[in-house]
Amino acid sequence: MPVATSASLDLRGRPITTFIAYETLRRLAGMADGESLELLADASEEIDNDLRAWCRSRGQELVPVRRTGHSKQYVITKGPLRPSGKRFAAVISDAGLEELLSPLAFALAAALDGSDVSLYFQGPAVRVLARGFTEHLHGPSRPFSRFARAGLAKAGHLPAQEKLRQLQALGARFYACAGSMRHFKVTRTDLAFDGVTVAEYLTFTEVMRQADINLFVQ
Repeated sequence: MPVATSASLDLRGRPITTFIAYETLRRLAGMADGESLELLADASEEIDNDLRAWCRSRGQELVPVRRTGHSKQYVITKGPLRPSGKRFAAVISDAGLEELLSPLAFALAAALDGSDVSLYFQGPAVRVLARGFTEHLHGPSRPFSRFARAGLAKAGHLPAQEKLRQLQALGARFYACAGSMRHFKVTRTDLAFDGVTVAEYLTFTEVMRQADINLFVQ
């Protein structure tokens, strides 16, 4: 029998699960506890596994309703969002298009999971925080960066700075290495984000010491 829902979200063709979870969380934020959201997504093992894990961690009721061809319908009944009570810290050192994908994806996944997220940008990665930053492929592939970015965006991998805005909306905090900022000529007035803490290693070592998960990406 059809399940009564209060809203619908169609994310078919967007296979990136952090994108799906973020858009789902945004839609649920405008709904009352007990209301149900219909979610349409691609029928894939990874989406199914990640949706189940995310709903378990956040205390949301998920029911797979039916599969039609390459699509799958889910119903999520909203409940109070359960925080993880965990802290996640990551050090990011590279500003390349491919090199930013994993650390930002893990950070976004942790924030969506309800964890307290802190990111430290050092080396060339301080450029990610500056206005006008656009990530590029490294080496001979650099001329093809625009096509790579377009393909990733179509799947749900948003530009790095858009992911950082999502992270800030979820409460993440950003730190920038002062020495790297001087070396790569990024000033505080160049920063595209409010509330960035400019510091060196001792400040973020304290953050890492208090974290449950530490990720270092060279």
